[in-house]
Amino acid sequence: MKLISIVVPVFNEEANIQHFYEAVRDVMATLDYDYEIIFVDDGSKDRSREILHELERSDVRVQPIFLARNFGHQLALTCGLDFADGDAVITMDGDMQHPPEMIPTLIKEWEAGFEVVQTIRVTTEGVSVLKKATSALYYKMLNLISTVPVQPGGSDFRLMDKIVVKAFRRCREHARFIRGMIGAMGYRQKKIEFVAPPRFAGKSKFSIKKMFRLAVDGILAFSTVPLKFSFYAGILSSIVSVILFMHVLYEKYIENDAVAGWATILTCLLFFGGMQLLVLGVLGEYVGRIFEETKGRPLYLIARGKPKDEENDGPSAVGGRI
Repeated sequence: MKLISIVVPVFNEEANIQHFYEAVRDVMATLDYDYEIIFVDDGSKDRSREILHELERSDVRVQPIFLARNFGHQLALTCGLDFADGDAVITMDGDMQHPPEMIPTLIKEWEAGFEVVQTIRVTTEGVSVLKKATSALYYKMLNLISTVPVQPGGSDFRLMDKIVVKAFRRCREHARFIRGMIGAMGYRQKKIEFVAPPRFAGKSKFSIKKMFRLAVDGILAFSTVPLKFSFYAGILSSIVSVILFMHVLYEKYIENDAVAGWATILTCLLFFGGMQLLVLGVLGEYVGRIFEETKGRPLYLIARGKPKDEENDGPSAVGGRI
């Protein structure tokens, strides 16, 4: 019997875990597949770990992994994919905004031959108009400058064949935008639209700061346009400086009015100072990421889990490079 692995990152979800587990269990009971649920606890501070321990004792299909601290949603997903044994792996959130009822649909498309079945969130019930607008604008901008297309509305609710999972494990960069990474890998992909329901309980742990960081990761991971923008901004500033210099000469030798030059000097200082800071900031983002990658540190550290043997296509116990 084929195995389906379900990978679920968890961060302070004590009110959702039990309900999510029961919903997945009931859905999988209708399918002719064995399954495992890999909960990756990303440094929770509430009762999430206690609940996961109880589920582990009551159901051998529940296999929790406890990270040593909070590493973030994308690295928690990566950890679960590293340790998944299934012929197909489904990644989803545990707050019920990724409906377990869709699992049979994902598996059906996989059985039809698709190696990646990606869900597309049409909308989310209860989400503000501002968040919808900013999300749509972000994806338009990202696709405008990215070297690979990124599906608007794409979520981390997807099914991947084990071939795709093994290929994904070879990508070990720290700044991760998994939606873009999976899309760039290729393989036969199928897209399924859905409307995300409200969270079952609690509040989203994905703060504005985390969303902004993920958005920046998506841009810098799949585009060098910001670097090119810096180059063109430098050319533009050079042209403007020449024009301003000609203006200074005109004021000095034609109008014979040197006092008026203070405005020109101030304009030059502000303009070129701002351009230099902008260019250095963009370069700093890329150089900082290069620095992080060259340190070669593990993507995550496991406080408790079942490490695999690297000879069997599994990761090391500390999430090191494969």
